[in-house]
Amino acid sequence: MSSIPLSLYIHVPWCERKCPYCDFNSHQVREDINEQTYISTLLADLDADIAQFGDAITGRDIQSVFIGGGTPSLFSAQSYRQLFQGLRKRLNFDTNAEITLEANPGSSEAEKFAGFREAGINRLSIGVQSFNHTHLNSLGRVHNPEDAINAAQFAHSAGFYNFNLDLMFGLPNQTLDQALDDLRQAIKLNSTHLSCYQLTIEPNTLFHHKPPITPDDDALWAFQSALQTELKRNGFEQYEVSAYAKPDRRCEHNLNYWRFGDYLGIGAGAHGKLTLDKNVIRTWKIKHPNSYIEKPNKIGGQSAIEQQQIPFEFMMNALRLNNGFTIHQFEQRCAMPLDTITELLDKHVSLGLISINGQRILPTEFGHNMLNSMLEDYLSHQPT
Repeated sequence: MSSIPLSLYIHVPWCERKCPYCDFNSHQVREDINEQTYISTLLADLDADIAQFGDAITGRDIQSVFIGGGTPSLFSAQSYRQLFQGLRKRLNFDTNAEITLEANPGSSEAEKFAGFREAGINRLSIGVQSFNHTHLNSLGRVHNPEDAINAAQFAHSAGFYNFNLDLMFGLPNQTLDQALDDLRQAIKLNSTHLSCYQLTIEPNTLFHHKPPITPDDDALWAFQSALQTELKRNGFEQYEVSAYAKPDRRCEHNLNYWRFGDYLGIGAGAHGKLTLDKNVIRTWKIKHPNSYIEKPNKIGGQSAIEQQQIPFEFMMNALRLNNGFTIHQFEQRCAMPLDTITELLDKHVSLGLISINGQRILPTEFGHNMLNSMLEDYLSHQPT
């Protein structure tokens, strides 16, 4: 039985409206969703994974669950009760498993929060993005600032004492004062975790075809520095490039990704990663929800990561974390000795990009800013 942590990702691909910056596998709702059919397909999907990878799953506790989208809060609490009843019949859950649901701030969804809590969900991630009417409109969001404030209050009253608020900065025509106003409003709502992302223009999005006017690089650097200072002043510790948390409130599910842990992925377009002996495989599921539902026996595929690529895949995740990784984590999750990358580690230490403190390897502040350069070295590196 593997001692590598195991998580579960569940994808719910529908949303009320496709945002112009979004490149996730999400599909605007055109008609009523048959929630029961999708829940049944999710469980059939999991059954297929268990049948195929049983030796890599059996006996391992699920440490965390993340339900992402799309907008998973479109589904009813009853559907999630049914889903978790099915999941618990098939998988072992750790007693303290973190179970997160992504939610939009719309009033109709916020009113479901108590039902989600009763279904076993114990953490929310609420997609606020901004508290500014103009910026919400430019992002194509369907909620208003009051909805976002109310959603946080609903979360508290429903018993969610651990929840995240997503914020974006570098928005079209946004000023530094406006970005700070957004952050200060989020802090007032007593969330335990804040994700502060710079708006990026991704391929295959409306913003890519019709780029908005956004702040230049100098302004973005000023935004990030000012936001980090404000977050630190209010007791939020930065532990990853865009993630800030109160003490003991880091997102365990995302930490497992960044530490190169294992995770099952079920749902339309979901991805997974499993360690099988000395092989690391990636799995994926059919993206379009209709095809996913209609082809329960042909819902995805898998491929092994080439051995020489595994250190790059590991570093691409682990070097995002402020406290880096341990030697044991690298050797366990890459199934190779640290000696295979000694040459690069020595180079990056000499350049001031990383430091090695006993058994821990971590990026310096300079290294965080030069992350892409380090990763390029690992991409071209041939392990010895």
